[in-house]
Amino acid sequence: MLPHLPLANVVIKLIHDGGPIMYPILVVGIFAVCVLVERIFWWLRFSAQRNSKQLENVYATLESGDLAKAIALSAQTNDPVVRMVHHGLKHQHSSMQGALEVAAGHELQAAGRFLGAMDTVVTLGPLLGLLGTVTGIMGSFSSIGDSELAVEKVTGGIGEALIATAAGLGIAIATLVPMNYFHSRLAKLQFELEAAANNVLILAAQHGFDQVTKKS
Repeated sequence: MLPHLPLANVVIKLIHDGGPIMYPILVVGIFAVCVLVERIFWWLRFSAQRNSKQLENVYATLESGDLAKAIALSAQTNDPVVRMVHHGLKHQHSSMQGALEVAAGHELQAAGRFLGAMDTVVTLGPLLGLLGTVTGIMGSFSSIGDSELAVEKVTGGIGEALIATAAGLGIAIATLVPMNYFHSRLAKLQFELEAAANNVLILAAQHGFDQVTKKS
């Protein structure tokens, strides 16, 4: 027998003993795992794409007044902050500030993807567990006095209620911690985007680009 089979058997038994409500809980749990894995890899890739040296070079070029070179330096990049800066610099003839805001919005939207779904999982998991608690206890009370096996049915109903409650809470707890971490990373990215946009606007204004930093 393979080493993982006993664990699989335990999981299957818990799902069976937890009652019908365990199936929607299982679906929510699988969805939460998929979202967490996707977000973890996204943020790992995001960290690898950051290039603070390139951003400083763009600042230095802007400070020297060479807008064309700054656009060229920021053209080839995977850094979301530099990408936002490049988008703003390309629109210096229309609205640099507006272009920076739009580009920052796109970057924040990508970084905040699935956070709403994770929040739903955190709320839905305990509610499904509570529903399993109610249905399990209802089954226990309905079996009292029905037969000689009433004790087994009562204990089985209580066990079903406890398993469903534990599963729902476990999913919520396992999702809440990384969700809060992703929220903190999103807030940090928002600060960095806002700081970079302000720096670009100030440097542009210092070298006679102030008329293009205003919204048309």
